[in-house]
Amino acid sequence: MIRDPGHYDYWPYIDRPKLTWPEGKKIAFWVSPNIENYEFQPPFNPHRRAMPRPLPDVIHYSHRDYGNRSGFWRMLEVMDEYGVRGSVSLNVATLDHHPEVIEECKKRHWEFFSHGIYNTRYLYGMNETQERAYIEDVVESISKHTGQRVIGSLTPAITHTERSIPLLAEYDFTYVCDLFHDDQPVPLNVPKGKMISMPYSVELNDFTLFNGARVTPNQFRDIQKAFIDRLLEEADESGSVMCIPTHPFLIGRPFRLDAFAQALEYITSHKEVWVTTSRDIADYYFEHHYDTAVEAIAAHKKEWGQKSMGGAA
Repeated sequence: MIRDPGHYDYWPYIDRPKLTWPEGKKIAFWVSPNIENYEFQPPFNPHRRAMPRPLPDVIHYSHRDYGNRSGFWRMLEVMDEYGVRGSVSLNVATLDHHPEVIEECKKRHWEFFSHGIYNTRYLYGMNETQERAYIEDVVESISKHTGQRVIGSLTPAITHTERSIPLLAEYDFTYVCDLFHDDQPVPLNVPKGKMISMPYSVELNDFTLFNGARVTPNQFRDIQKAFIDRLLEEADESGSVMCIPTHPFLIGRPFRLDAFAQALEYITSHKEVWVTTSRDIADYYFEHHYDTAVEAIAAHKKEWGQKSMGGAA
């Protein structure tokens, strides 16, 4: 039994090398629209139900289908207004099902990263051969339809096997969004290649806030503003990353759009904020900060005598 896979080391937020962004910017800000496909009658997975009600779950299926039909287009208009390029967390089935959506993203030079095939098909229970085939499908499909070589991953519905992160690194992925443990990119321990965790700010996620905490649109706006305010207060010490993950079937509802727009207006108005994509954050971090961070983590481990928590129980 694996107690801890040891994907990353403990590294206190204080006393790290100072993190800066291009042109002296202090906060890297990105928005991640989750552009997803849910199946009407998804295949059975013994580890997790795809829908909460008996299949076919018309209510939940159609609620999510609203995103690609209506919500996406409203969300797109708001992001355009404030000059925010999307970093798309993509169920690659959307490439075939909704090419109109993909085309609008391409026109705006948005990034695409992997969010699985369908959001109703999970990695739980896959063997290594199946998981390799899944990764190869994602890489080939995104390249074929967008011309981009995908370098990032958020697993479908945040489902993993014990080998997911090492396998992604083996296939030249350079960042993952599934580890919600920090406000800065952090080097990961992988046997091949180089990889970082990308801050995905799960508690700012519209799914977490609207479906979980059940906040109002104005509370959603105020939470985003409070988050950036705090990061800016700390920014003289070191920079960080803020991400707003969105779902068009949630944020694209008419009664939520103004709150989303007001949050973007507030965040993008700060001259210290670098409005960017996850790919650009990863590329800049690898060029300017990765090696320094690796050295600092090694020094911290040596000073405190830390050992990996990974391995069998």
